[in-house]
Amino acid sequence: MEKLIKNALKSAKADYAEIRIQEGVSTGITYVGKELESIGENNAFGGCVRALIKGGWGFVAFNDIANLPRYVEMACEQARFVGAAESQLAPVPVINDQVKTKVEIDPADISLTDKQALCNKYNNMILSSPQIQTSNVRYVDSHGTVYFASTEGSFIVQETIFCGISLLAMARDGMNVQQAYHSVGDLRGFSNVQNMEHKCEEVTKRAVDLLSAQPVTGGKYTVIVDPKLCGVFVHEAFGHLSEADFIYENKKLREIMVLGKRFGIDALSIVDDGSLIGEAGYNKYDSEGVPTQKTYLIKNGILTSRLHSRETAAKMREKPTGNARAIGYAHAPIVRMTSTYMESRDYTFQKMLSEVDNGIYAIGSLGGQTNMEMFTFSAEEAYMIRHGKIQEKIRDVVLTGNVFETLMNIDAIGNDLQIHGGLGGCGKGGQSPLRVSDGGPHVRIRNVVIGGR
Repeated sequence: MEKLIKNALKSAKADYAEIRIQEGVSTGITYVGKELESIGENNAFGGCVRALIKGGWGFVAFNDIANLPRYVEMACEQARFVGAAESQLAPVPVINDQVKTKVEIDPADISLTDKQALCNKYNNMILSSPQIQTSNVRYVDSHGTVYFASTEGSFIVQETIFCGISLLAMARDGMNVQQAYHSVGDLRGFSNVQNMEHKCEEVTKRAVDLLSAQPVTGGKYTVIVDPKLCGVFVHEAFGHLSEADFIYENKKLREIMVLGKRFGIDALSIVDDGSLIGEAGYNKYDSEGVPTQKTYLIKNGILTSRLHSRETAAKMREKPTGNARAIGYAHAPIVRMTSTYMESRDYTFQKMLSEVDNGIYAIGSLGGQTNMEMFTFSAEEAYMIRHGKIQEKIRDVVLTGNVFETLMNIDAIGNDLQIHGGLGGCGKGGQSPLRVSDGGPHVRIRNVVIGGR
């Protein structure tokens, strides 16, 4: 494979060219209610060539490597059509490396029958409660190898083993329908989907309990968010605004996201780190062969960096961060997050709670949306806080606001950082779901607008 790829690149008449080839096998099992909706294994093989000429990119994807030199030629032809300026790529080291993955239990060593039996067991546990109307259990694993080579001389082989499961319970009482969800998914192997019986019970109980919870009264509250919701907020509301392709193309955002500007209290630091082994967002190298790293987006309250591809780094005269990622061989790399989280500090959850007279404890996320600096998130579950104590369960808790004001309103950061992966993944530019992780500690935020449904 190496010789074939390197020989094909020799024919590239371009300022720069690269080849990515991907091969792998994946398993998927889905239960919806009592039905086994889908089960199967899938083999995939394909690749792409990207060529850069006078600032214009050519891109060709393929499934058959016999005609590799021809695909290189086609990518160069395309690039010549669109190139009309100067090619800009930030310099990076030439790398020759082979990345092997070690896991405790390789999903490839577990039979499809055993994987199905596990999903069936979890599904039956969720459905065992009479108030559960339906369920959804989804299992995914994949074993993939990506070969990367560039005209600069890099040749990298990276192996990845992903495994995860999601559990959903939907409870119903007349017209009142509530759901609860839990998902795991990362590069630690099959062991992370085992022994999840307690999670099935927890998800079932949460969904049923929500039926009797009262809807929240809308208003402004001091809110404590749990590590999961903190992670979703950091990723969705701030992480996407830190992606340099988005900033470079958006004049308004360039005026807001000025390096050196204060974005929060001294204790606030937000990080993107693609080098955390085992996490869903881990890669030793990105899709351009650039080493991943720990990048402080906000450090001690100050905006210090952003996420880059080689091209955005060159255009903005900054350093590449190893954040050019493609979801697969049929797509060109774009600037994406990896493992994005808020660093922990020294507040205990109990101390944070004790200082709140009237507030809300919001846990998990059922999703949300962002539009530039505005965000809306639905908490998965929530409780009222009164006089420093967690009180009754509430529902329909929707947090809305301006991300920059919200960051400024953070007044306590916990000491209990957690990072989560999952099956959901991230979507951008038609590439979804990309495996990522996000997280943080418990965080307290003043003056959060809460809209009840």
